[in-house]
Amino acid sequence: MHKDVKIKPFWYSDVFVFPKLITIVTTLDTQGRVNAAPYSHIMQYDVMHKTPRIYLGFRNTSHTFQNICDTGEFVINCPSASHLKDMMETARFHPEGVNELDHTSFTQIPSKRVKPPSIAECKQIMECTVDKVVNLDASQGHVIANIESLMVEEELVDMGREDRLRALDLPIGLGDERRADYFYCHSDNIEMYTLEDIAESEDEVVALVTGMDWDEGAMKALRRVPAGVRRTVIRATEAAAKEKGATEISIELYGQISKEAGMDDAVLDRFKSGG
Repeated sequence: MHKDVKIKPFWYSDVFVFPKLITIVTTLDTQGRVNAAPYSHIMQYDVMHKTPRIYLGFRNTSHTFQNICDTGEFVINCPSASHLKDMMETARFHPEGVNELDHTSFTQIPSKRVKPPSIAECKQIMECTVDKVVNLDASQGHVIANIESLMVEEELVDMGREDRLRALDLPIGLGDERRADYFYCHSDNIEMYTLEDIAESEDEVVALVTGMDWDEGAMKALRRVPAGVRRTVIRATEAAAKEKGATEISIELYGQISKEAGMDDAVLDRFKSGG
């Protein structure tokens, strides 16, 4: 039986558990001094590859948030669970101007497109510039940022997903008690579930059912869309067409709508290859 519990401070950790990837965000202050701190309030904001953006949440008095607002740049570094002690060292409240990385075994390296340094021991790194800053209330600041570069250790690039997850061994934060005892898990126990495709005969009959007329060229293009996302593409395309006042999906209109939505061959290839 469920119970309606009181929503209280730190409800996202003490009442409702949100497992979150732990990263280290590196910044520079206006004097060029390095700051590093662990953050988990991070998620993708714009998933399309032509305008990739990331979203981060901060306590708005933190050195990291202040530096990002002042300089407009930062780096998201993803350490492995083997660096948990070093990662927690960056969580200490050092005075302003102290480089937390000096108290760890991490190695600073130049970033490719932004001024704040990256961390060599992190196998995946995201270099970012600010798109916009949103102050939610008196205590919280939110940043939507452009992803300028994704740096990945070379050996990971061509790995299958399971091998890559094991190699990354990313720490997942599970909250804390008393702001002193922090709980983590990491990717040493991975399970995969395979979602089977609709049977081909049913796929041809059901998945290509449309609510509008599609011309021969548009229908041919639709058949090239992977079965797993085909019905989603049909619904989205027809909704966009109706907004434009169209009564039929021509190949030209389909191409226009696909371009506007960022649904190009690179996106469709992901569903064919598995990412």
